[in-house]
Amino acid sequence: MKIPAYPESRREELTETLFGEEISDPYRWLEEDVRNCEDVADWVERQNAVTDEVLTQLPARDWFRQRIGELFDFERFSTPRRKGTRYFYTHNTGLQNQSRLYVRNTLEGEPRLLIDPNSWADDGATALDMWQPSPDGSKLLFSVQDGGSDWRILRVLDVESGEELGDEIRWCKFTGLSWVGEEGFLYSRFPEPEEGADFQALNFNQKVYFHRLGTPQAEDELVYDTPEHPKIGHSARVTTDGRWALIVSHKGTDSCYEVRAIDLAARAEKGWAVRELITGFEHDWSMINGIGGKLWFATNADAPLYRIATIDLDSDNPEWQTIVPEQEQVIGGVSLVGGRLVISYLRDACSVVRLFTLEGEPAGEVELDGIGTVGGFTGEPGNPETFYAFTSFNRPATIYRMDLASGESSIWAAPDLAFDPDAFLVEQFFYTSKDGTRVPMFVLRRRDIAEAAVAAPTVLYGYGGFDISLTPGFSPSRLAWVEAGGAFVVANLRGGGEYGKAWHDAGRRANKQNVFDDFIAAGEFLIGEGITPQGGLAIQGGSNGGLLVGAVVNQRPDLFAAGNAAVGVMDMLRFDRWTAGRYWVDDYGYPDREEDFAVLRAYSPLHNIQRGSDYPAMLVTTADTDDRVVPGHSFKYVAALQEAELGERPQLIRIETRAGHGSGKPTDKAIAEASDIAGFLAFWTGLQASNSHSGK
Repeated sequence: MKIPAYPESRREELTETLFGEEISDPYRWLEEDVRNCEDVADWVERQNAVTDEVLTQLPARDWFRQRIGELFDFERFSTPRRKGTRYFYTHNTGLQNQSRLYVRNTLEGEPRLLIDPNSWADDGATALDMWQPSPDGSKLLFSVQDGGSDWRILRVLDVESGEELGDEIRWCKFTGLSWVGEEGFLYSRFPEPEEGADFQALNFNQKVYFHRLGTPQAEDELVYDTPEHPKIGHSARVTTDGRWALIVSHKGTDSCYEVRAIDLAARAEKGWAVRELITGFEHDWSMINGIGGKLWFATNADAPLYRIATIDLDSDNPEWQTIVPEQEQVIGGVSLVGGRLVISYLRDACSVVRLFTLEGEPAGEVELDGIGTVGGFTGEPGNPETFYAFTSFNRPATIYRMDLASGESSIWAAPDLAFDPDAFLVEQFFYTSKDGTRVPMFVLRRRDIAEAAVAAPTVLYGYGGFDISLTPGFSPSRLAWVEAGGAFVVANLRGGGEYGKAWHDAGRRANKQNVFDDFIAAGEFLIGEGITPQGGLAIQGGSNGGLLVGAVVNQRPDLFAAGNAAVGVMDMLRFDRWTAGRYWVDDYGYPDREEDFAVLRAYSPLHNIQRGSDYPAMLVTTADTDDRVVPGHSFKYVAALQEAELGERPQLIRIETRAGHGSGKPTDKAIAEASDIAGFLAFWTGLQASNSHSGK
């Protein structure tokens, strides 16, 4: 392969002394917003040109683009939501850039198109994000995401006519959508940023407002804010019976909340008067739902794996009562639908679903089809049915309807597939990390390769942070890699939520090195067990997982043949200076505190590149409108990689336009990016995808 010369990245003399150490930051100019800085825009154009020149030489790239496109081309449904007599759901025929929203007047009725976001932008990069029907199903509140940004625009349409009502709410981010009867809704927003700062400015002073339909946003009523504490964020949720609005406040990414209740039945008399339920930002208190004065919550207070608690706010002396004690597995999700609590637990990162009465008595289990992930269980306390989705690495989501009276489930929607799921084997292994901790991983391979015990070029994926659990799920690009003869592996690293609070705590702040050790040990296990050949291991991760890839490549460049660090947090000394970065101190610590600085400095991908070492081939991917992890992280990191003389394998960056951190990305952009990444990793791990098994 011919690798062209890297574009020149201007170095500036910029050094700061932090806690007695001189820190050089020669590429700080690359932090500027690419939309507003000609120098950065020129750098992006030159970098993309070099990357494109390399990508066009990849022999497997075209095969991956064709096959990933074929595997994407299947019907996808969301779990239906019932409001009144109507059922709402999204559907994608396969290769549509964005899923469309439909409504049926009855479950078996004719579907009617309500929203087609594919008509909103020529490039398909404007997406329907969240949506919520009103209590009687006559109206629909929805949010619009443009170009992958975290900013949202809220609009409302009349379901019967399909016409928008003219209401428009701007500057929403990290908001819920909660109807207050049929008259209006609660939402969260930030102040409008200064001109040109909307993609980089820090987010402070989030407030909850009430919007009355038919009125301008300027007349919206302020419901709750904390001007004396601008870093605290707030969201609202209303019980499905409309009795209570819950204001949930948070300081960062930790699931530690304060909760206040507003009695909507008394609003005419008391206005938006709040009643304190939980104070102190110490534990997770997540409302499940409410009936009358009684509320149900999932909490990890005195229960690291979570318990279910209730409180009756109409009683003379409201007290918390535990009705479902902490179990052996961590709770992954809870719904209150019909007369049942539906609780999804994680057993070694796989879903197990149990039913309980509203008093907490066991009422059976939901049978699932093997190793996988379940989601949904949408509905309300009075519904006779609920819907859920089941997926695994070799199975796209199938949507089920469960009759709550009988407990029987039946398929509501299942896609026709361009492959045989049984031709692929999903296995779970456990390996030992550096300090002796037992860590699980999922391995997806073609059945014939697994049964023959043939070592296969492998993509190892990880995240390891923010209490987020990696569970089995379907991906066309991952399956294409496995069809081609490779293995795809997900390691459930510490820092995630797979085993509750202790697992999360063991992989954050001062314990962050455990995450990197877990990932490195996963790679060593795969090679040692003969799952992966020497020189055939690639690694991949996004966001916090991009940080993971950058950190372990610095620590063990000899272990990996290639890596893809996507939208990663690469400058751990300045991450808290942009948009939502300030929230991440819960997991990472504070760069301006000496004890945290020492930890961050020790693993920051940007600051620990081993100059002159032989590095794996790296393809860093980011996007110009990523306002979650701003692209300057990746820009600076790649400039430093390219300057550090890291051997013969390339250090490249692929910068997408009109795309953000990941959500809302149109299908065509997703296929193009995935095929570029797969083709790149295949070349450097020796996967011969162009001559591979077709899987059909």
